[in-house]
Parts: sequence; structure tokens; C-alpha cells
Amino acid sequence: MKPLKILFVCIGNTCRSPMAESVMKHWLEEYDLNWKVDSAGLRTWNVGRKPNERCIKVLEENGLTTDHIGRQISTMDFYNYDYILAMDEHNLHELQTLAKDPSQERCAKIELLGKYIDRPEDQIIRDPYFCNSMGGFRCAFLQITESCQNFIAAHMYTD
Repeated sequence: MKPLKILFVCIGNTCRSPMAESVMKHWLEEYDLNWKVDSAGLRTWNVGRKPNERCIKVLEENGLTTDHIGRQISTMDFYNYDYILAMDEHNLHELQTLAKDPSQERCAKIELLGKYIDRPEDQIIRDPYFCNSMGGFRCAFLQITESCQNFIAAHMYTD
């Protein structure tokens, strides 16, 4: 099996997508899988910045770290990754729109990360950025963790 290349995408690349990148890297290490993982944002707001301090805090609460520096998704990402995983339906729609190029065959499969949660009510990973408490970040962390574990289980022996 060739190593998969996965890109997590949210709106600003400061909360959900860097969290997903860190969580996935942790589980890939646990399973001794050599997949490539990164994250990006749809907007330029956080290019060159570290993730939101609340994202970092939730990762640390769970024994994880991140050295991610924010970046914006690029056209080449649609060619360089096997999977581009969006956090919510707005991210998904925008990614699908960006990927539309009738003259080119894109290799990346664009999906919701939450697709890998069995409960439909939990499949949208809401943006915790505007939450006044840590609750939104902790909820996103749990959804992301379950999604990443299930993604690995679904693709470990199939791709």
C-alpha cells in the first residue's frame, strides 16, 4: 500500500484543521503508518501564524503538540494529496468549487472529515473560534479524534 497524502482544510487554518493535522499525526505514529499529513485554510487570515492558543491548549490537554504554521490551500494541493478533508459543509462546497477545472483530472478526493463519524448529528465539525469557552474546542477535538481513527480504519488496508 502506498502512503496516503491527507490535507485537512478549514476556513482559517487556525483551529480545526491544525488540530486535525496534529491528531492524525499522533494516530499514524501509533499505527506506524507513514502517511503525509498537512493542513491549510481557505483564507489568508492566518498565513504564517501558529494555531489559535485555545487549539494549542486543547492539544496539550490531550498530550499532543503542533508545530504547524498557517498556510492557504493552493491549486497544487488538489494534485498533490489523495484526500482533502473539510471540516464543515461550507468548506466542502468551497473546495468542490475550487477543484472544478474541466481541463484537468484532480487526484484528491474531497470529503467531509466528519463523514467518518457514524452519527449524522456529529458529522459537521463546527468552528469553535467564536466560542466564549473551551467547550467548542473540546467538542471539535473529540469529533476530530473519532473521525481520524475511523478514517485510518477505513483506509489502512484499502488504498
